[in-house]
Amino acid sequence: MQKPKHHIFVCGSFRVAGEAKGACARKDSTALIQYIESEASDRDLDNVLVSSTGCLNLCDHGPVVVVYPEGNWYGGVDEARIDEILDGIESGTPASGQLA
Repeated sequence: MQKPKHHIFVCGSFRVAGEAKGACARKDSTALIQYIESEASDRDLDNVLVSSTGCLNLCDHGPVVVVYPEGNWYGGVDEARIDEILDGIESGTPASGQLA
């Protein structure tokens, strides 16, 4: 595997005790991981790595996704929003509607 150019983090709402208690998990953020991996593969984006994270403390905006190295944060993410984010990665222009 080559070193990824982009790393997409999906909030999994995990807390210190190990339980997913936050808004992102309640909104099924972990299902987004599978969708991102599948869509990235379909687009031949082999330079994208996807990981689940602990709570990102932006529960009011969940599900939350962060794209690095750009440092772009997105809230209210669903499959349509993932498509926009991946379009941005492909074009080199971040998707609109980033969290401030």
